[in-house]
Parts: sequence; C-alpha cells; structure tokens
Amino acid sequence: MVEASLDDDKAQDVVVIDLAGKTDFADYMVIASGTSQRMVNTMAQHLREKMKAEGLEGIALEGTPQCDWVLVDGGDVVVHLFRPEIRAFYDLEKIWGDPVVRSHRRFETVDTGSALHAPEQM
Repeated sequence: MVEASLDDDKAQDVVVIDLAGKTDFADYMVIASGTSQRMVNTMAQHLREKMKAEGLEGIALEGTPQCDWVLVDGGDVVVHLFRPEIRAFYDLEKIWGDPVVRSHRRFETVDTGSALHAPEQM
C-alpha cells in the first residue's frame, strides 16, 4: 500500500530498507524523492489518507511546513520523502545500510490492520 501510493504520485527513486535487527522503532523504512516541495507535500498527504483508510491511527507527519523532508510515521513503516538535493545531503541509505528491497515490492496490511509488512519474496 505504501509503495503503491508513492507509485501513484510518481515518486522517484523509491527504496525500501528492512530494519529487522537494526532498530525496534519500525520494521521497514521507505525513502523516496519528489521533484518539488509541493510534490513532497502531496505524496505525504495522500499516503497519510491511504494509511488512515487502511485502519491505521495516529499517523504522524513531520516537516510539512517546509516540505523539503517529510517523515510519515506509520508505526511499523517509516517513510521519508525528500526533495532530491536534501536526500543526497542526508543520504539515509548510507546511514542505514544497503537497501534490501527496491521499489518493485508492495506492502500489505497485517490482519490486525495496525501494522504494515512486506509480503514474502516473489
């Protein structure tokens, strides 16, 4: 669902990082770029709406006043949306290690509707 929303909004360079064994605050980190502040804001708002529609509550957005870097906290999935130059500066992919999953995988809602997980490898 996360990646489908970003695909719908024409996000660029979508990367999914498996955080298992690296942290306990989330299972996956998704990083994507938008070409402008407006695009980053739109992607964040659409993603928040879709997460709420899936039954997730308390979806936090951080960074919306500037929209250079917006964090969408979906509980088990944390999404970082950047303008390209800001993404290059912070280089989260380097900090968290090589991406395990790239943009062709989809997320699905777990039975409880409270968390998002990646389906098994195809």
